[in-house]
Amino acid sequence: MSETDTVIAALRREHDQLTALVGTFTGDDLRRPSGASDWDVSQVLSHLGSAAVINLGSLQSALGEAGEPTEPKIIWDRWNAMSPRERADELVTADTVLVDRYERLTDEERTDLRVDVGFLPFPLTVAMAGRMRLNEVLLHGWDVRVAFDRAALLDPETVPVVLNGEPNLIGWLGKTEVLDGRSLDLQVITSEPESRFTLRLAEKVEVLLDDVSGRSDGSIRLPAEAWLRLVAGRLAADRTPAGIETTGAADLDLLRKVFPGY
Repeated sequence: MSETDTVIAALRREHDQLTALVGTFTGDDLRRPSGASDWDVSQVLSHLGSAAVINLGSLQSALGEAGEPTEPKIIWDRWNAMSPRERADELVTADTVLVDRYERLTDEERTDLRVDVGFLPFPLTVAMAGRMRLNEVLLHGWDVRVAFDRAALLDPETVPVVLNGEPNLIGWLGKTEVLDGRSLDLQVITSEPESRFTLRLAEKVEVLLDDVSGRSDGSIRLPAEAWLRLVAGRLAADRTPAGIETTGAADLDLLRKVFPGY
């Protein structure tokens, strides 16, 4: 199975799991606080649904297909005006259309197509565009599930598909002003799957996959699932698994400040 095929299969798996859960929600369920700051469950679904519409528009544009206008503000305003139940129902519809369109791509399109997502300086391969969407669904799906299960984890089949995959947008997530001018190189060692890389915290935040044995100011050893939640601002103290090991400057409280979430 190619990288693109793996990403699309993971999109289907996350879609099926999320929409099955959404189908059970009552009105009260949709108004529960989610794992995303300041959003209830319906607002998370609204974010995912509006993003599905925007993603579909980018994919259709790359394919030369006509589609609905995808001006983000117009789409966001429309979803924000929906009732909680409408957001849930429309999320199921919008994400179904998006995943179906990914699945109908030909082998040639999966290999050769380039997708302009609008905010990056270069067009993305289908695998990259799909992985961006997958990362979004994985983490915001967790925001939904954790509203009902405080011990919820990211799907173990999907975690390896997004771990250190391109495009790596970690530099957009890190807030380095909390370092007070310090620069740190931290060794990150994950399990499930096993990986090792350097997290460089300087004027910008970088993951260096090839730099695993150079200067180190500390290390952190944790499940890959926990790493993904940490850099997305979703590893609060009461949602942190036991057994995480840190040395030197690799302090969890500091890393939580560097990665406050979105």
